Amino acid sequence: MMSSRVGGKSKRSGELLAQKLHAEGIQNVEVLQAIANTPRHIFVPEILAHKAYDNTALPIGQGQTISQPYIVAKMSELLLANGRPANILEIGTGSGYQTSILSQLTDKVFSVERIQALQWQAKRCLRAMDLHNVSMKHGDGWQGWASKGPFAAIIVTAAPNAVPQALLDQLEDGGRLVIPVGEQNQVLKIITRDGDEFIEEKIEAVRFVPLVPGELL
Repeated sequence: MMSSRVGGKSKRSGELLAQKLHAEGIQNVEVLQAIANTPRHIFVPEILAHKAYDNTALPIGQGQTISQPYIVAKMSELLLANGRPANILEIGTGSGYQTSILSQLTDKVFSVERIQALQWQAKRCLRAMDLHNVSMKHGDGWQGWASKGPFAAIIVTAAPNAVPQALLDQLEDGGRLVIPVGEQNQVLKIITRDGDEFIEEKIEAVRFVPLVPGELL
């Protein structure tokens, strides 16, 4: 059934979405091409498929959302600002849409999700797209994935109230962490590692679900 959902949706929808995001300021050609190539409708509940190519966040169950395409593209573009990273750690697999974009932008993606049901859903979607450079872990995103690090880039798709120290520790020298931080007032930040120092830059106000510690079956 999944493959028919992929084949039944015209690639034109993804291309139109990429054009829309370019008009809104996304410049990275690789990111825009990944957006154009990705059938976003398979990553949302079928009842919401008609809204899949709107530039809006949508619920995916378990109290989680698939991020607004602009934010997906913006965070991906920020990760690539200093060139193509060799590997990326993603905290918060969700439905796998951001994961699928990342997998087209790097050699290897390591993705951590605390809700196992969402992880299974994401695996099915990535398999439908024939993407095989993603490793997934069911675990606590606050802890990262130390055994697979250090990472050239880390992206967090939910908002902690403070930057998790474990993620800073797993960033390689010169690596970039793109993360929304805050509770009521959230800010998207880039944190670049320079030896034992971390250089922080604020990008824009955002709204994400909270980064909850622990695991959930």
